[in-house]
Amino acid sequence: MPSISLPDGSRREYPAPVTVAEVAADIGAGLAKAALAGRVDGRLVDTSYPIAGDAALEIVTARDSEGVEVIRHSCAHLLAQAVKELFPGAQVTIGPVIEDGFYYDFAFDRAFTPEDLQAIEDRMRELAQADLQVQRREMPRDEAVALFRGMGEEYKAEIIAAIPAAEAISLYSQGDFVDLCRGPHVPSTGKIPAFKLTKVAGAYWRGDARNAMLQRIYGTAWPNRKELDAYLHRQAEAEKRDHRRLGRRLDLFHIQEEAPGMVFWHPRGWMLYTEIERYMRDRQRAHGYREIRTPQLVDFSLWQRSGHADKFGADMFSLQMDERAFAIKPMNCPCHVQVYNQGLRSYRDLPLRLAEFGSCHRNEPSGSLHGLMRVRGFTQDDAHIFCTEAQIQEEVARFIDFLHGVYADFGFDEVIYRLSTRPEQRVGSDEIWDRAEQALAEALNHQGLEWELLPGEGAFYGPKIEFSLKDVLGRVWQLGTIQVDFSMPERLGAQYVAADDSRQVPVMLHRAVLGSFERFIGILIEHYEGAFPAWLAPVQAVVLNITDRQADYAKSVTETLQNKGFRVENDLRNEKIGFKIREHTLLKTPYLLIVGDRETETQSVAIRTREGEDLGSLSLDRFVDLLGDSVRERGRGTKTTSAE
Repeated sequence: MPSISLPDGSRREYPAPVTVAEVAADIGAGLAKAALAGRVDGRLVDTSYPIAGDAALEIVTARDSEGVEVIRHSCAHLLAQAVKELFPGAQVTIGPVIEDGFYYDFAFDRAFTPEDLQAIEDRMRELAQADLQVQRREMPRDEAVALFRGMGEEYKAEIIAAIPAAEAISLYSQGDFVDLCRGPHVPSTGKIPAFKLTKVAGAYWRGDARNAMLQRIYGTAWPNRKELDAYLHRQAEAEKRDHRRLGRRLDLFHIQEEAPGMVFWHPRGWMLYTEIERYMRDRQRAHGYREIRTPQLVDFSLWQRSGHADKFGADMFSLQMDERAFAIKPMNCPCHVQVYNQGLRSYRDLPLRLAEFGSCHRNEPSGSLHGLMRVRGFTQDDAHIFCTEAQIQEEVARFIDFLHGVYADFGFDEVIYRLSTRPEQRVGSDEIWDRAEQALAEALNHQGLEWELLPGEGAFYGPKIEFSLKDVLGRVWQLGTIQVDFSMPERLGAQYVAADDSRQVPVMLHRAVLGSFERFIGILIEHYEGAFPAWLAPVQAVVLNITDRQADYAKSVTETLQNKGFRVENDLRNEKIGFKIREHTLLKTPYLLIVGDRETETQSVAIRTREGEDLGSLSLDRFVDLLGDSVRERGRGTKTTSAE
């Protein structure tokens, strides 16, 4: 007689085994209609799952994140069913859930067209409206292999054949369509309310370039049409803000095949880059960091001693020179220890904060490269703090203050904090880990911050805090980090003389605020849609003359503003003023200074913003104050329009 405990603390008794769906119906008709799956003693199951004994049960609906995943997983099967009905010669392979959606890979003798995609989506809607029952059954492995081979599904048969013979194979059917899956799935296709197929891409079978090329159809699914429409709107906004497209349009950078994963910075893009670097250099100096520079090419033995060769050797660019093996540095940490090791350090020297805009290279897979977001050559705002154990908490708290100020200046005020603690495989005693984790937690609590605990997600050498921010589209980007390292200083021989004259190993705090400059600039481009706040804009103002009569005055205004440290250009082309205004508005220049005969006579400028606002005529001194104020407030006064 099953006794079912529910999340509200109540219990329900049944005289015989009962399914999740029957319990939901017993609770109420509304819940029965909404039920998509169940969680029985922590295990996610179908609503048809029978409960034979005492158990804890949660009914999963579309309000739960797990319920949304069930919808998406079931939608992948709906996609496969539609493809098989429309294109019987296609073979199905795998179809997992991914962030915000799903995909399914197919083997087919020709490329799917946009028209095919629309036909598939239309058929999916018909199948959803038919409200076909989704049924689960099990069979022995070899029978399942024979079943799928008999259907001509060689890829699916290969997947099943790799499963241990003793393991039961679970199959799901809806109508005449049968697929291999662990589940769970929605009770019927009518429970898949809102979906959209988004694109087709190529994908190698099992991710191996030596295997056959398949076709991957991507889609998204949501609990209702409103959420689907909101997602599609966000995607459209994201496409409009794509940093690769804006990078070309705004003449910031490009990437080409002759240097895959490496960035060619154009004058405007490099101006943006160097302004960020100058800002970070000033901020770090004000917070007690000492800037260093370390070599790009280092003997491979250093990476072996630091442990990087074992863990990241495949991602390192290496070469032979003078019968020695060298590697282009993939990260800066071991080189910073070499600087620390020059001379005997005292406890009075600690904390020692060493910072570097370190240029690194990693051999990222070519398929993962993505504009500025994933590159092979990048620069980090990297720093390492050498300190005593007793100084960890204070240094972390100082860093959090520093990081908040930087993010606010760039226009980000929503930060997500996660504390990752000891993994199973680690170095150092539990006592040391206790102290380090407590120091990080207390630093977060001291700031009054809400944070998420990620047990077991720390690095093997120590716990860490990760800092993520949200952009204008609500996307989360992990940027900053501070990590406690007990291992590398000892491996590389770092020491200091303690107050009792003993030799001690310092703690090494790895920290970054922006992470990769390239990736951060890509995020900025998309967050602002290229309309950077005045302090970051590659060109802060442009002077436009109406006729040739004002050319000399326009040059004079430009020179005056440049001498005051502003990034100002002029456009003296023999073009209509409306054309020039439109062109520089599209280049997203913050201020357009128009000079005609009246402005020349009165030694003033007529000011328009890139948003089209007419600020009227001002004296040059007044405009200098206006631009100066705009630059000084950085991104703190900048409003971005959310696409939510």
